[in-house]
Amino acid sequence: MIQVTLITIGTLKEAYWRDAVAEYEKRLSSFCKPEILQLKEYKLPENPSESQIQAALAEEAKRILAAIPPRSYKIALCVEGEQFSSEALAKKLESTFSQNGSLCLIIGSSYGLSPEVKRACDLRLSVSKLTFPHQMMRVLLLEAIYRCFGILKGTKYHK
Repeated sequence: MIQVTLITIGTLKEAYWRDAVAEYEKRLSSFCKPEILQLKEYKLPENPSESQIQAALAEEAKRILAAIPPRSYKIALCVEGEQFSSEALAKKLESTFSQNGSLCLIIGSSYGLSPEVKRACDLRLSVSKLTFPHQMMRVLLLEAIYRCFGILKGTKYHK
């Protein structure tokens, strides 16, 4: 079964986000083996300097890179990433599943991902030109992946 790992920085504080993520984990388990790794967010002061932000991103990068499953196709979520339709993303994932068998999606902190993490990834993905809270992005990304599986398996979910 295909392994799909979501690496995120920080935790979900509100129950409604945790419930939504749990629902998509349950739905995805029909198609793959989902795993969500929540890594600790680097603590920054209220108004951090650029050097403090870069230090935080570097520290988070170490944790992220250590958590990536071996031989997985790695996707970094970032604003400069490529945008896909649901159908195009499904086709992209289908080819990666046949080659890798494992997918790892990475959502950084509110300051994004370090250049090191982005370079280590096979694809940079942007879900939208709009900005969303990181908690919501987890749900959106899980929904997008679930929709991709639905497209690939020919279910009625994607209309």
